[in-house]
Amino acid sequence: MSLTTTSPDLEPPLSRATPEAANADLRPRTRTHGQTQRGERRSTAWLGWLPPVLMLLGLEGAVRLGWVPRHLLPAPSDLMLTLSQLGHEVVIQHVAASSLRVLIGFTCGASLALLVGAAVGLRKPLEHLLDPSFQALRAIPSLAWVPLLLLWLGIDEAPKIVLIAIGAFFPVYLGVSAGLRDVDRKLVEVARMAGLSSTALARRVLFPAAMPSIMTGVRNGLSLSWMFMVAAELIAATKGLGYLLTDGRETGRADLVLTAIVLLAVLGKFSDSALRWWEQRLLRWRDTFESQP
Repeated sequence: MSLTTTSPDLEPPLSRATPEAANADLRPRTRTHGQTQRGERRSTAWLGWLPPVLMLLGLEGAVRLGWVPRHLLPAPSDLMLTLSQLGHEVVIQHVAASSLRVLIGFTCGASLALLVGAAVGLRKPLEHLLDPSFQALRAIPSLAWVPLLLLWLGIDEAPKIVLIAIGAFFPVYLGVSAGLRDVDRKLVEVARMAGLSSTALARRVLFPAAMPSIMTGVRNGLSLSWMFMVAAELIAATKGLGYLLTDGRETGRADLVLTAIVLLAVLGKFSDSALRWWEQRLLRWRDTFESQP
């Protein structure tokens, strides 16, 4: 006897599944995976606070226990006392003076670097003409520029702004020129085959592809601007965080020196975070592309 009939109950479950049901089964998994990734990012974000908090707590304990001399390395509570003694208005004046110098100097230096770096990155003859000189100038320390700028520009605000602009110029220049040179040649060939003009090629292909390198140079330029600002405020400054550093050194006040250093670190981190937020918005297309299967 042969069995020629099959029971409906023995059919595989997938044979009765519709495409809509299959897709419905997959959608929750995709959302759950995305939610898990976002949860992991949220759960580890607090780790960035761990090193500074532990360092501050350890320093506070070491000073109070007498392991570290208070006059050489004050406790964090001493720095808060120094800030209160300086006064809210005085601190704001010093922070505003330094921030304004960095803003003007960085804007001037980065703007010039964007133009020069784009020209060098797009034109090979200009690279051969200018890049060797820029590489030599980049090796000059910041303090080596101070005597020359004093002779040329005096002791007013001009030499301070120029010195900060010099510090911002070279990282941005390197980021722009290297980013444009390192664009995948296949992208350029495809764009030319599509009939794009030189201007459209630069605007729609070269600069978007080089944007990660450009933004890295901009962020490095901003951090160097804060460093050069300290050297700039050694040029007969009467306000600013660099002035506080000099005043603390001359009066032997380690608490004043460390207070200025902490303010510099906070301002540098805040400005870099602002640039990083802007970078993420500019490069949102990259995250979308990488998330695709």
